[in-house]
Amino acid sequence: MTTKTINLALQGGGSHGAYSWGVLDRLLEEKDLVIEGISGTSAGAMNAAMLVNGYMRAGREGAKEDLEKFWRRLSEVGAFSPLAKNPLDRAFTGWNLDMSPSYHWYDLMSRIFSPYELNPLDIHPLRGILDGMLDEKSLQACSIIKLFITATHVASGQARVFGCHELTTDVLLASACIPFLYQAVEIGGEAYWDGGYMGNPAIWPLIYHCKCEDVVLVQINPIHSDKTPRTANEIINRINEITFNSSLIAEMRAINFVSRLIQEKRVEQGRYKDMRVHLIYASSEMHHLNASSKMNAEWDFFMFLKNIGRQHADEWLKAHWNDIGKRGTLDIREKFLCGSGGHPDACERSQEKPKQHQRKQAKKHK
Repeated sequence: MTTKTINLALQGGGSHGAYSWGVLDRLLEEKDLVIEGISGTSAGAMNAAMLVNGYMRAGREGAKEDLEKFWRRLSEVGAFSPLAKNPLDRAFTGWNLDMSPSYHWYDLMSRIFSPYELNPLDIHPLRGILDGMLDEKSLQACSIIKLFITATHVASGQARVFGCHELTTDVLLASACIPFLYQAVEIGGEAYWDGGYMGNPAIWPLIYHCKCEDVVLVQINPIHSDKTPRTANEIINRINEITFNSSLIAEMRAINFVSRLIQEKRVEQGRYKDMRVHLIYASSEMHHLNASSKMNAEWDFFMFLKNIGRQHADEWLKAHWNDIGKRGTLDIREKFLCGSGGHPDACERSQEKPKQHQRKQAKKHK
């Protein structure tokens, strides 16, 4: 079988990152599939770091082992969380936490008090896990897989992408630092928040720093919503979905624009990359999970998501193996650039309206 090379773009999304774990677990089993670079944010950053950390220690099997160990330890820490569900909760509320009184209390407190007031000692449950697992020297010396971790620079509001040589526990914590829950993480005297605000994930490092032109986006956060949010929580959750997808949509718009210029031969050949974009996403299986489930750290929930991720990665490999290196399998225009639920006809209509307006204006001036 011919060896194929890809880059991975891993979104953040709290516990839903276990879905990406499943995707990675399946991809690592494909011996003829080479990963050149990974761009990750928040939970995507954790998955990316664990993969490379384990790969440097013991190849593909080491990567699979470290990914599983990370999620296992996260569930063990989560068992002591005030948000942990009791057996009755599990029976009646499924994976979501929105029926849990402790979740609503915690959510309310985080909106009234800052983490500097609620958590003055800056205790972060992930720090102990990362400190116990990361081999920072090995990661920083890694040349096998390129790693790009995004955090948001608080002072400038810009994305800061950290490479392998800069990777530390603090960098990963910065990438996953939700400002309502944790104090800003300081790196080199500068404060950082969750990278999802400005790059979830950042695609451009894979374009500029990797030779491979195939990018597989592992999506967690939904782009489209099938209903108008009406409750306060639904409105906040939808705003967060839009916010955490905005930078990705902007990058996809740029990729699509350059691709069209290349196809129409309007730019110099070889000056720009015509990126081939692919997507692995479980829209139907994860549709019933709301934002509260992103804080569910139950091992059974992680395994549920992992299995879905493995299944979707397996289906993608079977359907698109021959497309890698030849053509993209994601219709960027339909998925990211069209309104009305992403329907292509709506996209055509939205582009036609400005043209109609221009024709009317032209008639007026005649």
